[in-house]
Amino acid sequence: MAVEIKGVVNEIIFKNEENGYVVAEVHTDDEEIVVIGYIPIINVGETMAFKGRYIVHPVYGEQLEVISSKQIMPSTDEGILSYLSSGLIKGIGPKLAKKILKRFGKESLDIIQYRPELLTEISGIGHKKAQAIAESFEEQREIKEVMLFLQQYGVSPTYTMKIYKKYGDRAIEFIRENPYRLADDIAGIGFKMADNIAKKMGVDPKSPYRIMCGIKYVLSQYNLEGNTFAKKDELIHRTAKILAVEDKLVEDGITTLTINGEIQQENINGDIAVFPMAFYYAETGVCKKLIELAGANFKDIDIDIEKEIKRIEDEEGIILAEKQKTAVEESVKNGVTVITGGPGTGKTTTVNSIIKLFEGQNLSIALAAPTGRAAKRLAETTGKEAKTIHRLLEYSFLEDDFGMAFMKNGEDPLTYDVMIIDEVSMVDILLMYHLLKAIMPGTRLILVGDVDQLPSVGPGNVLADIIESGIVKVVKLTEIFRQASESMIVVNAHRINKGLKPKVNIKDKDFFFISKKSQDDILHTIKELCFKRLPAFNNYDPIKDIQILTPMKNSKVGTINLNRELQNILNPKGPMKAEKKIGDRLFRVGDKVMQIKNNYNIKWKTENGLKEGEGIFNGDIGYVCGIDEDAKTLSVFYDDEKYVEYDFASLDEIELAYSVTIHKSQGSEFPVVVMPLSWGPPMLLNRNLLYTAVTRARELVVLVGMEKYMYMMIKNKRTKDRNSGLGYRFKRILDENLLE
Repeated sequence: MAVEIKGVVNEIIFKNEENGYVVAEVHTDDEEIVVIGYIPIINVGETMAFKGRYIVHPVYGEQLEVISSKQIMPSTDEGILSYLSSGLIKGIGPKLAKKILKRFGKESLDIIQYRPELLTEISGIGHKKAQAIAESFEEQREIKEVMLFLQQYGVSPTYTMKIYKKYGDRAIEFIRENPYRLADDIAGIGFKMADNIAKKMGVDPKSPYRIMCGIKYVLSQYNLEGNTFAKKDELIHRTAKILAVEDKLVEDGITTLTINGEIQQENINGDIAVFPMAFYYAETGVCKKLIELAGANFKDIDIDIEKEIKRIEDEEGIILAEKQKTAVEESVKNGVTVITGGPGTGKTTTVNSIIKLFEGQNLSIALAAPTGRAAKRLAETTGKEAKTIHRLLEYSFLEDDFGMAFMKNGEDPLTYDVMIIDEVSMVDILLMYHLLKAIMPGTRLILVGDVDQLPSVGPGNVLADIIESGIVKVVKLTEIFRQASESMIVVNAHRINKGLKPKVNIKDKDFFFISKKSQDDILHTIKELCFKRLPAFNNYDPIKDIQILTPMKNSKVGTINLNRELQNILNPKGPMKAEKKIGDRLFRVGDKVMQIKNNYNIKWKTENGLKEGEGIFNGDIGYVCGIDEDAKTLSVFYDDEKYVEYDFASLDEIELAYSVTIHKSQGSEFPVVVMPLSWGPPMLLNRNLLYTAVTRARELVVLVGMEKYMYMMIKNKRTKDRNSGLGYRFKRILDENLLE
């Protein structure tokens, strides 16, 4: 039976900012009542009316489960005082609230809203403060109006606040005019959410706004698949199908977006390519800048390179192979040099020799890599400071706190003589564009990477396109050195890359295959390997030393299930072990976790507090060391030194990392890699995925599963071709130069 109550909100015990679910204590004339339910607009001190039904919770007792709620402006002295003292109105605290009530009584709220100049009659309130109080009161009223308006369309309070901050008091007007603008203007609101709002508002499914927003949405899906553009015919058909409209309407939408300068159309090898403007500018910019850097005059070095290389060999006690010497020479002679090669071919030794040569000439050198893990490895192998590319380019918040940007760019460039970028296969077209924009002509740029690794997660095929361009000097290291050839990891990586079967289960070697016939058996074996066999084999730490890499997320041997199973066996629930459940995910003290997005502003400190800094990056692996329910924080220890606190609302930045996808492992290295081999989508069961997984291991590889899938991956060179116009642009420029 539904009942109605009215009272003042004393305390908000819990509030989910995403969906508006609330547990609050309300003081009525007769009693204290706990209300629960979806109440998006609620603040301490407000007088509210609630409609609902009483339920009895087995632990917390009687509660009112709310069906609907609304705010009531308080009319009693007590209610007005409580509201003014609540902190909702900026500039009014408890003391000032009493003064206002004493002077104006029950008219206090009307005075603030309609005649705020009268507030100056109270000591401590000048004209500016009176105006600020009135504006804050009005803002609260406007926010509530926007919330009530958007609540009927299922928009959460979190997004409502973002919408209000963007549009202010014109929010309702703007949304009524074109709800699809939310997809462009508000972070987190994509086409699907905007389309759902529009449908509830009764917007015509053939509205030009819907068509154009749908085109941009489908184009973004192409970008998420690694493409910088979509072929126009495909884009039209795919969009028309999703929107359930005629092809002609989509074609008209593409024309309008092109005229508006939101997309670019271009003929590439006989196909009309449709680019989002960001990727069009990035491709043309990368092409132009690489040619400029490759052809620029740089500070000449008056040395005998052969003698310098011999000096480095003698000092370091090494002998460089001919290709390594060539790489060192070309790095001195060229504005842009690419050094590529597989594992064990001496890329690290080559880079260290290049650094030593340039340091001998007192040239300034910057080292960088695309991810935190890759930058850390580069620092470890060179003994020099290495940064992420984002950190090097000083990626940070803009002064107006609206978005982030690279502070180093064409207007404020980097000033190094030499720049060495490692793991370039992971660099997408947008990041390469921003990097090159910040490099001055005359700087020597050395790009290092393994072109046979997986391409970047982001759009583009940058390293492969640059290598194939003929624009810059490329040195491919091919010789496997003696110490590397003793490792079956290195040998088999090269065999896999050549399409040959790996040599497995050789006594006293480091590459093993365990045959299992079902996913259940594979899962059981992986758990056994982590929990017992590998720790017993070589005293490996089951959490820190062993990394499970898998092609996919979903399946019995995908990351989601593997993480759940391995968490239960390697870090089980315990009476003294705090844990926190967020949706379907559970974090427990002792868990291995990975940061899954770059956060350049999160603060960290060392355990002793002597060192502090900012930034945790995509791919960084750490361990949960504390969970504080009162403070609503979860703490993670990274790299055995960085102590970071996440508030519970930010836990979407981390995920369990007992098992990670092979894509997520790029740029990392682990003592032991264990990989399941079973059925999966053919596009994931390919050679360079297996090659990438194997090359992540430093000491031991164990493949578990079915031989036929291992051979299938080795034979399957087919990867999904990416739509990239960078190679076409290089070729066109070369052809034009030949014609001249």
